[in-house]
Amino acid sequence: MTEHLLLFPDRDVAQEIAADLADEGFSEVRVLRVALAGEDDAEDHEWGVHVREDAVTDESGPVESGLRDRFRALAEEHHGWYDPEPNA
Repeated sequence: MTEHLLLFPDRDVAQEIAADLADEGFSEVRVLRVALAGEDDAEDHEWGVHVREDAVTDESGPVESGLRDRFRALAEEHHGWYDPEPNA
């Protein structure tokens, strides 16, 4: 199993990307509201797209590497950022 987190400043972008990834058949894709550390203002939130794929068993293999590259590029394309280890 592998997990990834893409973060975006815009909710609509996060929802669109999540829908596209869900359509591709990833095991689980969900949108989360993520509060920034140390911020109290309700406006200081980002929108996360959490992706889980059960079929990837080798986290050091080429499939995992390809997913990391793809998600990093997707986040950058939409002015977001990518966390390759959301549970670390």
